[in-house]
Amino acid sequence: MIKHFIFDMGNVLIWFRPAYFIEQLNIHGDDAALLKRAVFDAPEWGHLDDGSKSEDELCRHLQAVLPEHLHAPMERLIRAWDEPLLHVAGMTELIAELKAEGFGLYLLSNASRRQHAYWLRIPASAYFDGKLISADVKMVKPNPEIYKRLFDTFSLRPEECFFIDDAPQNIQAAEYLGMKGHVFDGDVAALRRAMEGIRKDRA
Repeated sequence: MIKHFIFDMGNVLIWFRPAYFIEQLNIHGDDAALLKRAVFDAPEWGHLDDGSKSEDELCRHLQAVLPEHLHAPMERLIRAWDEPLLHVAGMTELIAELKAEGFGLYLLSNASRRQHAYWLRIPASAYFDGKLISADVKMVKPNPEIYKRLFDTFSLRPEECFFIDDAPQNIQAAEYLGMKGHVFDGDVAALRRAMEGIRKDRA
């Protein structure tokens, strides 16, 4: 029986939309494309998630490769992309229902150490029993070891967990380890349908 729901964060609880973040800075055309490539599409962004690079280090690196007029917007994208947070409509309500029904709720996210600074600004965070952030443990999904760390940290049995993530490869890794899962594409109604049987069993 499923007793716990494990949620990803980006594009599950909150939207992560690099093009939108850049547009909000009133940057367009070639400059926008350059910022997206340099900040979000380059391997260095992933180093924030795996804990091998800090925001300060990434800013210094990009100052050396970007033209000076893009330094300030680049720093804002790195240090404050979460202002404001873009909440996935309907997800907080669903999570509140699951909590009221007695399910355990946990977060497993590829995110930088800064996640701790904005986590409490996500309304759904109030309902979670625990979280595991990739930068803290220096490994990222879909590495099987990060799932095992989650299980060990919170004494979870994979067969009792249901995982929601927007990346198919992360769901595949979870299923390999014995968790059921759902690839979330923004459709909360579809996610609710995927949970129907689980919730009825719990009732």
